[in-house]
Amino acid sequence: MSISIKQALARGESLKRVSASWKLDAELFLSHELGETRAYLYSWPNEQISKQHLESYKGFLERRAAGEPVAYIIGHTGFWDFKLRVDKRVLIPRPETELIVEKALELGQRLDSKDAKVADLGTGSGAIAIALARSNPGWHITAVDISKGALQLAQLNAQEQQANNIEFSLASWCDGLAANQYDMIAANPPYVQLGDNYLEKGVLLFEPKIALITDSAGLGSLRRIISQSKRVLKKDAWLLLEHGFNQQASLKALLLTEGFDSVLGYKDYTGNDRMVCAHWS
Repeated sequence: MSISIKQALARGESLKRVSASWKLDAELFLSHELGETRAYLYSWPNEQISKQHLESYKGFLERRAAGEPVAYIIGHTGFWDFKLRVDKRVLIPRPETELIVEKALELGQRLDSKDAKVADLGTGSGAIAIALARSNPGWHITAVDISKGALQLAQLNAQEQQANNIEFSLASWCDGLAANQYDMIAANPPYVQLGDNYLEKGVLLFEPKIALITDSAGLGSLRRIISQSKRVLKKDAWLLLEHGFNQQASLKALLLTEGFDSVLGYKDYTGNDRMVCAHWS
């Protein structure tokens, strides 16, 4: 039995219980399965769908109904101005992480050198590193992650986006980075503490815990990065860190204690405290 595109989209109502964006989810699943745009679905609503496409689409709906994130189901997500492959080896890049890219590009205009050295710690899918590499082809970017699987996916994403100025390093934070060489370090590390109820919500149930959970009330990874970064940053360099919505005051105090100056905090697009930027002199 075959059904029309319009009828198939109507089946998306089965997702109402788990997704406020059920209509968009259904559109993304069907357009992905058919290899067409979302606009195509509404231009040809009466077109019949083959049994094979319908079965795959139904499978997508079932996975989403079980709570699995859309990005894992279709295998990609948008970030900055490009598309990234994602799977369960990596955290799904969030829109708020684009704030790090924005601030890094702003600070990049202050750097003396157009061939600056920048490190992206805990690169995951490569989102931050690739965004910076595409915007500044002259920069030398090192993307670091402790997960071999994450690095493999980040390398694939970099190849597909033709971001050829990225070097990949399998390491923990600043381990393996040369001393006094970096003009900027950016990081979106784990900042959720074990046992936090936040971990029981939706998307987080499916994402790698190594990319989410850290010690010391969610500040453990941030503390290690701050401490280690002092060894690898040049003079007159910058450190940019994403953090939890309730961690900014603690993080600012820690940065000042560790000798950083010009410590500034920023809110994300939803109004929550989300990142700090600090100068190393």
